[in-house]
Amino acid sequence: MAGSSAEHAPDYRSILSISDEAARVRALNEHLSTRSYVQGFSLSQADVDAFRQLSGPPADAQLFHVARWFRHVAAILGSPRAPAPPCGLQASRGRRTQPPWSPPAGSEPCQLRLYNSLTRRKDVFVPQDGRRVTWYCCGPTVYDASHMGHARSYISFDILRRVLRDYFKFDVFYCMNITDIDDKIIKRARQNYLFEQYREKQPQAVQLLEDVHAALQPFSAKLRETSDPDKRQMLERLERAVRLAAEPLEEPARRGLAGEELDGRVQVLLEEAKDLLSDWLDSMHGSEVSDNSIFSKLPKFWEAEFHKDMEALNVLPPDVLTRVSEYVPEIVDFVRKIVDNGYGYVSNGSVYFDTVKFANSEGHCYGKLVPEAVGDQKALQEGEGDLSVSAERLSEKRSPSDFALWKASKPGEPSWPCPWGKGRPGWHIECSAMAGTLLGASMDLHGGGFDLRFPHHDNELAQSEAYFENDCWVRYFLHTGHLTIAGCKMSKSLKNFITIKDALKKHSARQLRLAFLTHSWKDALDYSADSMEAALRLEKLLNEFFLNVKDLLRAPVEVAGQFEKWEDKETELNKSFYDKKAAVHEALCDNVDTRAAMEEMRALVGQCNQYMAARKAARRRPSRALLESIARYLTHMLKIFGAIEEESSLGFPVGGPGTSLNLEPTVMPYLQVLSEFREGVRRVAREHRVPEVLQLSDALRDDILPELGVRFEDHEGLPTVVKLVDRDTLLREREEKKRAEEEKRRKKEEAARKRQEQEAARLAKMKVPPSEMFLSESDKYSKFDENGLPTHDTEGKELSKGQAKKLKKLFEAQEKLHQEYLQLVQNGSVP
Repeated sequence: MAGSSAEHAPDYRSILSISDEAARVRALNEHLSTRSYVQGFSLSQADVDAFRQLSGPPADAQLFHVARWFRHVAAILGSPRAPAPPCGLQASRGRRTQPPWSPPAGSEPCQLRLYNSLTRRKDVFVPQDGRRVTWYCCGPTVYDASHMGHARSYISFDILRRVLRDYFKFDVFYCMNITDIDDKIIKRARQNYLFEQYREKQPQAVQLLEDVHAALQPFSAKLRETSDPDKRQMLERLERAVRLAAEPLEEPARRGLAGEELDGRVQVLLEEAKDLLSDWLDSMHGSEVSDNSIFSKLPKFWEAEFHKDMEALNVLPPDVLTRVSEYVPEIVDFVRKIVDNGYGYVSNGSVYFDTVKFANSEGHCYGKLVPEAVGDQKALQEGEGDLSVSAERLSEKRSPSDFALWKASKPGEPSWPCPWGKGRPGWHIECSAMAGTLLGASMDLHGGGFDLRFPHHDNELAQSEAYFENDCWVRYFLHTGHLTIAGCKMSKSLKNFITIKDALKKHSARQLRLAFLTHSWKDALDYSADSMEAALRLEKLLNEFFLNVKDLLRAPVEVAGQFEKWEDKETELNKSFYDKKAAVHEALCDNVDTRAAMEEMRALVGQCNQYMAARKAARRRPSRALLESIARYLTHMLKIFGAIEEESSLGFPVGGPGTSLNLEPTVMPYLQVLSEFREGVRRVAREHRVPEVLQLSDALRDDILPELGVRFEDHEGLPTVVKLVDRDTLLREREEKKRAEEEKRRKKEEAARKRQEQEAARLAKMKVPPSEMFLSESDKYSKFDENGLPTHDTEGKELSKGQAKKLKKLFEAQEKLHQEYLQLVQNGSVP
């Protein structure tokens, strides 16, 4: 071969003749140790022959010469089993090629799947346009305060939206509507207007009583007809409250009395009878209300309150907000095209959707979401609204399942001009027209509450697909689960109706969100003391971990000292960290299962706490870099979930929600100085035995600093840990600590009292001489011997030997006890 000569060619003949393979490889290794095969290596035929006898490099590390030689030869020849190159060819001196490479097998990445109400299964999420996601969410009907049912939907969708946008990196365009034209709004606005007019007239006691009694007659009839037990209970409560408020007015009004006290009673009755009178006034004068501005005042107010509530809950605002009142022209055009396409018909000034015609048309299906509910008249009538279920309106339909696209306005209702006469939009058409205008013929996601599936969303699908003449207006339908209050349906009649503002008075937005995060977004969620207590425990676990890591990172250390050699504990924790990250990812791919994700994060914090405790017990410093990485990851995930709203690089910020100020970097240096000064004072006080100074130091820690949101944690032999914590949390902890200490003191006193009682009883027993111990038991024995031992029972029968033996043992035990007592007396130990 080129570059080789006979005198320099290696002689492998003696080596190749060795029959034992292990011995042959060892001999080859020794031979190669004397030969250069890295620089200027020439390949001879002897090398080729020796190479062909090996299947691969040896695994024994001591045979590294053979291993290196094998790799060099393999780089030139390829596999040992490959055919040898022609004799005349040799590798050029110093020219080598890289060995073959193949990528690792890897693992199949998990795909995001979402529970799709259209299929009732988890489907792989595939947006229609690359990474862009179009999403429409049904917003609130704004006629009253937002409640926890609203929070259930909008916090859940906010979490889903953030995860899709910030975790899976989709470009989400989120659209939400405000329903400000609706039967409920019309009726409530009309009643409010009429009642305020009535109040402004300042009715006298006699007139008010007369009107209340008149209003009670139809109300009582309505009460008798009500079959729903919860609603009936609410109406009975209202009737009782009105009659109780009216009673103190009856006698003074009959006698014609006046005065401030009577005026006060009038105001009380007005307030208690507001709903009763409003309904009565509406039945008489509702048709006289015609100004459209009256119907816009109420929804404008409650919409503003809704937005405030969403901001307080840290729910992201939509990218675009649509109001029904602003889209009436688009709704009219939408209805007109449905009619032109043959799926709508005009009847007495109203326009209805022809469900039978649509369902029988090729390529269409009515009731995609809840086919089993098609024909449910109760649900359909609820969908039409309270003002639209009269016999006259129902007679206008071709089929009972048909629903209103456009409603002819009756006197006392707002109206807009249209080709069919003055009217107003139906409820279902509003979302279709607004979403269709902004998102087109097909959207990726549509969301709403579980109770909107039928008829609202099924009707939306039908009329939209009738408009666009397609069968894919929505690709994935998402519905959030119901919310219950301590296991019961939320209802004013059950007095468990909780507004968002009420909920935020008891718990922070973060605590509410943590409660939602620990439940599946599509399943029922029970808002109760237990579920919120679990959220508080989770928040405390996370916060304490963040505070401990912050304290660790504040400890001064040299730059190089930040990186210390990892031992088994660090390696184990790091592996667990990556395993938990993978598990969180899998959970989020599985229908954005935040419940499972939070459980993995909780477990990761638990492992970190165990690691830090073990290091603390061993007087070893834990790995700063590893714990910081874990803390930053958890912070990142909680930001994605919306549980950390402010700019915070690690953990929960201290400035408080809604503030741009982060107190920690500002005040912590001063608190650290105070902590070190306090520690020095305590050390001097202990050395010089000045308990008063130690008491002042404890008071600073236990009483003064918690009022400022500062916690000092003293650990024997270690520096004091300084933590900034929410003031209310610290005060609550202090009260709990006091209660625990009080309970401990009470138990200690109770135990001491019991010991004293037991000791007194024992002493009293010791005092009794054995000769007298049975004499008082005349109900058992009638005769005794000279020592006081019983010999006969109450019937005069002599005791058996077994009985006598047992009593003898008791006698001897008492004799021993009494001797102990006499000894104590002699020693002066007993008073």
